[in-house]
Amino acid sequence: MSPVADPSCTQNGSYSSAAVSVIKCVEAVTATKMESNADDADDILKLLDTTRPIKVDRPRSIGERSFNELSAALSPRHYRNYENSSRVDHLDYVYSPGRWSGFNSPRSMSIHFESNPIVAEAWESLRRSLVYYRGEPVGTIAALDHSGEQVNYDQVFVRDFVPSGLAFLMNGEYEIVKNFLLKTLHFQSWEKTVDHFKLGEGVMPASFKVIHKPEKNIETLIADFGETAIGRVAPVDSGFWWIILLRAYTKSTGDSSLAEMPACQRGIRLILSLCLSEGFDTFPTLLCADGCSMIDRRMGVYGYPIEIQALFFMALRCALTLLKQDSEGKEFVDRIVKRLHALSYHMRSYFWLDLKQLNDIYRFKTEEYSHTAVNKFNVMPDSLPDWVFDFMPCRGGYFVGNVSPAKMDFRWFCLGNCIAILSSLATPEQAAAIMDLIEARWDELVGEMPLKICYPAMEGIEWRIVTGCDPKNTRWSYHNGGSWPVLLWMLTAACIKSGRPQIARRALELAESRLGKDHWPEYYDGRQGRYVGKQARKYQTWSIAGYLVAKMMLEDPSHLGMVSLEEDKLMKPLMKRSTSWTC
Repeated sequence: MSPVADPSCTQNGSYSSAAVSVIKCVEAVTATKMESNADDADDILKLLDTTRPIKVDRPRSIGERSFNELSAALSPRHYRNYENSSRVDHLDYVYSPGRWSGFNSPRSMSIHFESNPIVAEAWESLRRSLVYYRGEPVGTIAALDHSGEQVNYDQVFVRDFVPSGLAFLMNGEYEIVKNFLLKTLHFQSWEKTVDHFKLGEGVMPASFKVIHKPEKNIETLIADFGETAIGRVAPVDSGFWWIILLRAYTKSTGDSSLAEMPACQRGIRLILSLCLSEGFDTFPTLLCADGCSMIDRRMGVYGYPIEIQALFFMALRCALTLLKQDSEGKEFVDRIVKRLHALSYHMRSYFWLDLKQLNDIYRFKTEEYSHTAVNKFNVMPDSLPDWVFDFMPCRGGYFVGNVSPAKMDFRWFCLGNCIAILSSLATPEQAAAIMDLIEARWDELVGEMPLKICYPAMEGIEWRIVTGCDPKNTRWSYHNGGSWPVLLWMLTAACIKSGRPQIARRALELAESRLGKDHWPEYYDGRQGRYVGKQARKYQTWSIAGYLVAKMMLEDPSHLGMVSLEEDKLMKPLMKRSTSWTC
């Protein structure tokens, strides 16, 4: 039936404006049938470019819908300039929707109108990084740089895949993420030993690799649980990222069947069993070794690093939404709730630093005894580094890097603070203060390329003692004050949640000006992040994916629901310290 004959197109005997546009489009296309195939495609694309686009909404969960008002207020889609969009001269397999950086609905074929060439290049590179096992995509390799020795950059890292997984979810390509989640879950059941010592049953791998044997026409999988890693440290963060990504998949698809599978429920419980086990600790935080997370080399983060504590908090909250309320699940739910209350109080009280708290520490008494002690960790005021007094703005604050007996690491760590905002470990007031700090110390934390993994860098005798003279972690390089583009997606999500998207847009513009030209490096060096890292791999997958996720999230803030958790109103409010002295 032609559009003219279709009664659904008419209202009271007349055609709607949308129907008239469609009719004119069809007639115009029909009139061009006698021209060449190349001209055909050209004219059709021109007509489509002037016709109102039809938005096809993908299924969204209740949590995502709660961000609709935010999306309407922040999204640049309401200010589209159709005339300035670039035209594509052919139909092709594409990596972005219409004029935007990701699809609006699950599909793999579309017409490419992308106005920013860097986005198309990013999607192409991301797809080239896909790893297949028995014909199915199961992840993305760490880097596509073949200029040097591969080492382990040809493996699929759990933490590295998270931004890739989010990009695919935002693009409506769910199967890739589902395959990854199931495959890594399969590794969890393997027996894991390092030098004859058996690891906990719930440990997730740091990475895995597909081994192709064409002569035998077989493919095998190998996983690394830390036995081949630098320093032989098991990854504490892998299990947390797996739970966070599973929750993102569930929110994005609106389908809880994967999370409710017995295997997934068991996997969650095994991870939690490792973290919630009782021991000698007097704190609710997790005790960790150096090198157990994104900072996988010796950098003085052993103890209770902010990155692990924030991820732990977020994984616990995600697990609450994923666990079934059966007999086994309910037991863990009760344990999680108790731990969350203790952990939130501990982190908000003892890890938080602002101008007032810095002044309080500066005036701390030491060797205090009894439950009325203010300086509960016996931190020596003389241990305050000189730089922190200038770094702390009048308005602003952040979660410090580490707190343990007689030790306070005052360094700024980006990942931990951004995850603290997304998980609502940070109160709304603390989240606003972190944003204030980033704006006030833009040159130090962002500079010419977002974003400093930590600040400041260690150098001299401190670098020699803490890193063991690590030649890769020299000052303002790699983990020691290097700038990592992958952190852009976490900053963007934190900014949107805090109501400060302009900060993210400013950072994104900086990244766009260089990333493509520099071939997507792993990290940048220098105090301002001006130089491509001396050992940085090119076409680093999570640099590519991190950019795409940030781009798509700014264009459609409703994506924030995948990685953001609203404040738990039942969480105990921040309590004041007991005081044994007066100022």
